Amino acid sequence: MQFQVEERSTFDLKVHESIYLKNPETSDLGRKIIHQSIYLIDEIGFDAFTFKKLSIIIQTSEASIYRYFENKHKLLLYLVSWYWAWMNYRLVFGVINISSPIERLKRAINMLTEKVEMDGSFGHIDEVKLHRIIISESSKVYLTKNVDQQNKQGCFIGYRMLVERISEVIQEINPDFKYPHMLVSTIIEGVNHQRYFAEHLPKLTDVLEGEDAIVNFYEELVMDAVLRQKFPNKSRIKA
Repeated sequence: MQFQVEERSTFDLKVHESIYLKNPETSDLGRKIIHQSIYLIDEIGFDAFTFKKLSIIIQTSEASIYRYFENKHKLLLYLVSWYWAWMNYRLVFGVINISSPIERLKRAINMLTEKVEMDGSFGHIDEVKLHRIIISESSKVYLTKNVDQQNKQGCFIGYRMLVERISEVIQEINPDFKYPHMLVSTIIEGVNHQRYFAEHLPKLTDVLEGEDAIVNFYEELVMDAVLRQKFPNKSRIKA
């Protein structure tokens, strides 16, 4: 299945409207809230982050921030949702000219597992710092008592779309593979742990000189899982 794609210049990174009270992309203050919250959460962690601390940095009132977000959980949910929308954006344009589904899957795995670099297309977003927040804080947006309600509201649609896109490629390669969504979400959640371990708890992972072991590990894992059943003797098949 080929990805459907808009022109790059018109591609819109949408965050579900149920997450915010006022879209922060519609004003200078809103964009400043997003920009500075990324820096502050990356610096002190989400648990220590407060709207009061943020308001001092951006020289506004707490009430002004509350006009955009009901609470700091919704702000974190916005940041995480924006990140998954951005990953969808990268994935769509990263594989658009690749005809081989195996090569598309390899490229998708690489995008999910590689270290993030600055995009440059979104001036108020530091994608490198945001990625560190995703690694250390993103599970807090759905490991909550309200997850079912927020899911029904569409709060996690960006994450679901990303998993679905890559699952469709897996099933294009091997229609008999039974666990595509499970495999993709395992990659996404697992790579966050492995990046964290590599930086803070290296004895829990494998840090190999001269290679990005995390990228290589997940490519081998996925290709073996998807191709072994379809080509029992050719799990290393080339595109």
